[in-house]
Amino acid sequence: MASDQTRITWLGHAVTLYQTAKGTSILVDPFIEQNPKYPKNFALPAKIDYILLTHGHGDHIADAVPIAKKHGAKVVAIYELADFVKQQGAPEIVGFNHGGTVHLDEVAVTMVDARHSSGATDKAGTHYVGTAAGFVIAAPGSPVVYHAGDTNVFSDMQLIGQLYQPEIAVLPIGGHYTMSPKEAALATRLVGAKTVLPIHFGTWPLLAGTPAELASLVDSTVRVVTWNPADWFPS
Repeated sequence: MASDQTRITWLGHAVTLYQTAKGTSILVDPFIEQNPKYPKNFALPAKIDYILLTHGHGDHIADAVPIAKKHGAKVVAIYELADFVKQQGAPEIVGFNHGGTVHLDEVAVTMVDARHSSGATDKAGTHYVGTAAGFVIAAPGSPVVYHAGDTNVFSDMQLIGQLYQPEIAVLPIGGHYTMSPKEAALATRLVGAKTVLPIHFGTWPLLAGTPAELASLVDSTVRVVTWNPADWFPS
């Protein structure tokens, strides 16, 4: 990839691909085969180095194991979810927990809090797989990114801003299962980000929040990126 910054590509719903200037590929929350908004003509990189999972719901982990096997990726998640995915057949995992930092090649990823449920379901039923999480993603030469995962706004987002000073926030805005634009606007102020990349909207009618609505609610100094599946930032 010819770029001096990490490229962030949105692939519909909450699926997000990070590709660094050094060539490290990190796929977040792979939900592809049953994702109605996945861009069907989009080809994932032949080599995906890591898969990051924010929590255990099917619309975030459904394709983690097949992609890990096909693309040679390590699955990185909170300890219990990483172990669950290993039992489902993931070849390699990295488990850690809130407040911990792992180094995925040159990328430092710190797990932070999120407010959301996080059961994982298979043929045997629903399982405890740890708690939901967000990630702070820091790659050399690129702005720090706060990838919130599925969450509602919570006051300790201010601590995330104070500790890690993210310039970019990847926020769910659809509502119903996560924040709507109203809560996401407050989240933006709490973390202090100047650019917002909206996700988790428009997949189904229930996820009705829009980037335009969020843009109308944030400070004038904040840029809300309007993008479609397969678009990337910075473009």
